[in-house]
Amino acid sequence: MLRTLLLVGSLFCCSATAQEALRVVTELSPPHQTLVDGKVAGLSTELVQAILAEAGYGAQIELYPWARAFRIARNQPNVLIYNMARTTERETEFQWIGTVAAYQLGFVGLAHRSDIKLSSVEDAKRYTVAVQRDDLSADFLIDNGFVPGVQLVLVADIAESWQLLLNGKVDLVIDDPVALNGMLAALGLRKRDVNFIYAIPQLEQQTWLAASLTTSQNVVKQLQNAHSKVAQTVRYQQVMSSSYQER
Repeated sequence: MLRTLLLVGSLFCCSATAQEALRVVTELSPPHQTLVDGKVAGLSTELVQAILAEAGYGAQIELYPWARAFRIARNQPNVLIYNMARTTERETEFQWIGTVAAYQLGFVGLAHRSDIKLSSVEDAKRYTVAVQRDDLSADFLIDNGFVPGVQLVLVADIAESWQLLLNGKVDLVIDDPVALNGMLAALGLRKRDVNFIYAIPQLEQQTWLAASLTTSQNVVKQLQNAHSKVAQTVRYQQVMSSSYQER
């Protein structure tokens, strides 16, 4: 299964309609973005599909390592991306449609590493951390003094981060406590095999469905209106609150 995760990078379609399909990119990040029988699924994917359907579009969803998905959405026309953290640096690089997930990111380590004790972000500088390139977590750690190649190992996607952790190449990864269940299942691990050691307060956030700058403003407006309608549904409220309820 791990080999399957690491090979993800090709095109998978959730659904498509010939004239009204929009290109959507994302990364593998259970339980929000998963791969089931060759199709992109997951909690956030469900919301994205509902938003697109409400607006009258089909969804052609492509699963890539985050850094590649980010580059595609930033540099190519008519592309949507999720789950995107809405930061000051990114504010003018994308058009923002609406929130589709809630996260509380923090440091995760293997359970047998009882020597790792964290009570602050600063404490983690004593260890090595794997994090996805161009991810909010990477930007945050670098801004807080983590040096790439020293404390920080930048990788293509979350599966590679976990592989480094499992192989003893790094001490910690960044993940969400709810997302751990899906990731552990994919890796064939048990809950007792890992510890969510420290939640990073600054990385508690809601993440967005966003569009490239060159996406038609009319399309973006339609999607924003559709998001407003989907956001009133019970299912949307369940997905957006599930992270907090299960922590």
